[in-house]
Amino acid sequence: MDQMEKKEFQAESKRLLDLMINSIYTHKEIFLREILSNASDAIDKLAYQALTDDKVGLNRDDFAIRIQMDPDRRTITVSDNGIGMTKEEMEQNLGTIARSGSYQFKKDMDDSDAVDIIGQFGVGFYSAFMVSDSVTVVSRKYGTEESWMWNSQGADGYTMMPCEKETVGTDVMKLKEDTEEEKYSDYLQEYTIRDLVRKYSDYLRYPIRMEVTKYRSVPDPEDEKKTKSESYREEETLNSMIPLWQKPQSEVTEEEYDGFYQDKFFDYQKPLTHISVSAEGAATYKSLLFIPSHAGADYYTKEYRRGLQLYSSGVMIMEHCEELIPDYFAFVRGVVDSQDLSLNISREMLQHDRQVQRIAQNLEKKVRQELEKIMKDRREDYEKFYAGFGLQLKYGVLQDYGAHQDTLKDLLLFWSAKEQKLISLKEYTDAMGKDQKTIYYASGDNRTRLQQLPQTEVLLGKGFDVLLFTEEVDEFAAQTMHAYAEKEFKNVVGESTENADENKEEEQALQPALEFISKTLGDKVSKVRLSKDLGSHPVSMAPEGGMSFEMARYFQKLQPDAPLNVGKILELNADHPVFVKLQNYMGSNPEKAEKLAQLLYHQALLMAGLDLEDPTAYTDLVCEMIS
Repeated sequence: MDQMEKKEFQAESKRLLDLMINSIYTHKEIFLREILSNASDAIDKLAYQALTDDKVGLNRDDFAIRIQMDPDRRTITVSDNGIGMTKEEMEQNLGTIARSGSYQFKKDMDDSDAVDIIGQFGVGFYSAFMVSDSVTVVSRKYGTEESWMWNSQGADGYTMMPCEKETVGTDVMKLKEDTEEEKYSDYLQEYTIRDLVRKYSDYLRYPIRMEVTKYRSVPDPEDEKKTKSESYREEETLNSMIPLWQKPQSEVTEEEYDGFYQDKFFDYQKPLTHISVSAEGAATYKSLLFIPSHAGADYYTKEYRRGLQLYSSGVMIMEHCEELIPDYFAFVRGVVDSQDLSLNISREMLQHDRQVQRIAQNLEKKVRQELEKIMKDRREDYEKFYAGFGLQLKYGVLQDYGAHQDTLKDLLLFWSAKEQKLISLKEYTDAMGKDQKTIYYASGDNRTRLQQLPQTEVLLGKGFDVLLFTEEVDEFAAQTMHAYAEKEFKNVVGESTENADENKEEEQALQPALEFISKTLGDKVSKVRLSKDLGSHPVSMAPEGGMSFEMARYFQKLQPDAPLNVGKILELNADHPVFVKLQNYMGSNPEKAEKLAQLLYHQALLMAGLDLEDPTAYTDLVCEMIS
């Protein structure tokens, strides 16, 4: 056959080509990954044949993929020494879009044949048209003398013609002209190609080679004492070929794991730990996960992107696969590699893929177990980790209406007022005495103030511990969990820690004083009552209802235009000298008694961490009472 044959794509193939170029692939750079994967497929097929065919005359070390660039012609050429294609195979695999030669090859093999074919030739191949306006494939099938050239300029169709070729397979892509939006010339730069190979195809099992420009020092002919820089061309292997996660753990050092993490995820510090997983069965995959030792500067920003790198047989499918790790473990970095996933799987398919769901469930369990182990065996390291990511774990308790609290509750730490250190909920409940029925906590903006609360002092005096909640999410997490080890959480500020009935008789006797204070303060407080929980302090402010002052402040931030007013209950210590003095002034100097009531109210606001309505008036009042 000497004549060029013109062919047309089927109508549905034209539509699919347009859909793929404009919809399926959102990142144009993916084209190189697809072409390299197809070249690897072609070598796989010949390597498989070499197992039973001595005539092939090639071993594993002989196979390679080569990339060449010609800036003048605006072409990128990818060549391989794989199986090649006949004319019929080229028409079937290239002329019919979405037909997979690799898939058919794998389907024709015996189930016992352990050859792993990447991708689906025919789908990914057409991604080349995202960057090229003309794609040429020249191929010669192993064992034949005929070579054929296939060329297409897009959806209009393709041509076939015989040609001369020594090697087996070659793809030539002529890049489109640059536009304001797209700089296709970037793909003709050595550093761009090197970066794309390392990003997507670093772990292809065959070497990807390219001739690159290098520099060396040579004597300067004009001055023997000096040297000058001279450029030269040298072939370089761009990919590492063997993924770290594919190696037996016994053959990998901690330094190699740390170096891999720091290089791949751009962290200047070593990770807290790594987790290696090799699973077979319902979900077959290998994974290498890293738990960072600290939170990066962008971690709690919109710029941070969570998710694991997803690979199919060493070829990256997705750089940030969110479906593989839950949001509350968003700090986990790493890779998952499964030969059962297609290169062309979409995010929509990932969300419903049962294999991906199984992998995600397994990884979640592995991460939780590893964190629990570190908390137990390396407490100091865990507390450093918790300083950066504890907030993420607490918000995870709230996520999905508390659905994940059982997964996370044993990973949480809170400051102990009694122990003066971070403790877990298990450590708190294990140390509880028989008389203690609830888990006490105080919520506010800093530990010093919470430690000095009257209620905290009283409980510590009784031998009880109080957890100090200083982050906005803490109290929400406690309310979401409601209880731990069947012990309910209880805010020390609010409902009395004593039996309320014990105060009734005394309150009746002191009712005139309580009514006087209530009338003096008016609508500033919703109620005035006595409390036995104030220790040596004269007064305290408690919220009315189930919401604390801290929670009200949080909702106020979310909706500044819809203020959420929490009623204030003024609690008084009947045994304190100031209260006794106020009662005496009620008969002898009512005006002074009113000022003393105002003073106690403002002090209660300050102790509760609430804002004073008029700081100047309060200062003047203090000065007046002193003078």
